[in-house]
Amino acid sequence: MLSVVVDSGSPIKSQQLGEPDLTVEEKKQLLMEQYNTKPVVFLERYHTHLKPEHLEAFSHVSSDCRTQYYCTEVQKQASSSANKTRVRNHRYAALRALQKEGQYFSEEQMRFREPLLYEQYIGQYLSEEEILQRSEEAMQKGPTGLSDLLINSYQEKELQKRLQEEQCREDCADQEEEEEDEEPAQAEWEPTAEEKAMLREEFLSQMHQSFLEGKDKDFNYSEVDENPDYDNLDILTRDAEERYFDEDEEEEEEEDEEEENEGDNNMV
Repeated sequence: MLSVVVDSGSPIKSQQLGEPDLTVEEKKQLLMEQYNTKPVVFLERYHTHLKPEHLEAFSHVSSDCRTQYYCTEVQKQASSSANKTRVRNHRYAALRALQKEGQYFSEEQMRFREPLLYEQYIGQYLSEEEILQRSEEAMQKGPTGLSDLLINSYQEKELQKRLQEEQCREDCADQEEEEEDEEPAQAEWEPTAEEKAMLREEFLSQMHQSFLEGKDKDFNYSEVDENPDYDNLDILTRDAEERYFDEDEEEEEEEDEEEENEGDNNMV
């Protein structure tokens, strides 16, 4: 338990400027003194870093209402963390399944979901030949009759309308910033083939991250988050899983630190 608190980086003792940092053993010794003299205060101060298996150490003060409250908070925190892990596992499994299926993360579908983002990373750099090729591929995949042609034509018009609206909002925001900064205009950039490939990868990465974070407005996440069929993570790639999990854990640690700082401020 003491090691967990030390590893969390939570402040254990206020120190003067220029005073040498405490060693790990010194920190543990101070924590043990705090726990022995005021176990309830110890629990109150460090509960955000504790786990359910640590709560047995406070059984001798279990009659205190503060102990009961903070022990419940530790249990809730553990439950919430487990649920977050389950949800992100399910979404990663769903992401891999959708990639394999091929439609949801096709360039055509992603362009329709995020027209401005697509235009910024890919669309504005396409040659006339590539635009024509994209249109021909869409025709080959989709329409089988006049009704399909009309539907696709309507969808393209709606997409262009959304793109213009989003572009207008961004241009207005950029114009306000330019008026404040008044930087000289730069020459238009033309990316190389390698840079285009990198931009495409970045666009795809952002679309994947949007899905994992639950930001795809028209996607029914309840069918994924609560679906036990996605408990099997064998289809995940280890590198992608660890990268996403590490980023999520860093965000959680930052949130915990903020809560800890707020708690310390309230105690002062």
